Amino acid sequence: MSRILGVLGGMGPAATVAFLARVQALTPAQGDADHIRVVMDMNPQVPDRNTRPGDAEAELGRMAERLKAAGAEVLAMPCNTAHAQKPGIVAAGLPFIDMIAETTAAVKATGATAVGILATPGGEALYVAALIEAGLTPVVLAGEDRAGFMACVYGVKRGDVGVENRAAMARLAAALAASGAGAVIAGCTEVPLLIAQVDVPVPLVDSAEVLAAACVRACKE
Repeated sequence: MSRILGVLGGMGPAATVAFLARVQALTPAQGDADHIRVVMDMNPQVPDRNTRPGDAEAELGRMAERLKAAGAEVLAMPCNTAHAQKPGIVAAGLPFIDMIAETTAAVKATGATAVGILATPGGEALYVAALIEAGLTPVVLAGEDRAGFMACVYGVKRGDVGVENRAAMARLAAALAASGAGAVIAGCTEVPLLIAQVDVPVPLVDSAEVLAAACVRACKE
């Protein structure tokens, strides 16, 4: 028997669906019954995590309670930015898999000492703090690249995963490497919908993949 995974999703929907596919792919299974039971609240109406953090935390807390009532035993949320509202989620009293902590540990394992961050302003702040605490040096986007990153992310939210948007995200990852990053964190779950390791000249640590693997470990152990 495995523990039931509760997923706080919808931030954004495409990234959540991709995360669930990773959980399925990473689960060792011989048949349907070997897979993890998942209950999910796909809620694209969570208030903006950057501009309405208090409202977002309240809604995430309600989502966590609904998942608990539905039988969830472990919680996860495939949205880096919303981890700033983690206190509202853990108040439900269930184990919560921290995407930021898991990804920081994974990037530290690469051996890189300077780490690039592809994330929203809120997610970037979380990773900067976590990397510094881990003894690593954060490398962040500067100037117009910050706006360019958000344009890529909002493009994905509109359904744009085309050649130009992919190329733009790859250029941003390359800029971080050129600035000294020995590894790059895909610290927004839209990032891996645009680029993969082949597009980045240094190790790319996909936070969604890291979280999915952590969910499998937590639910199957």
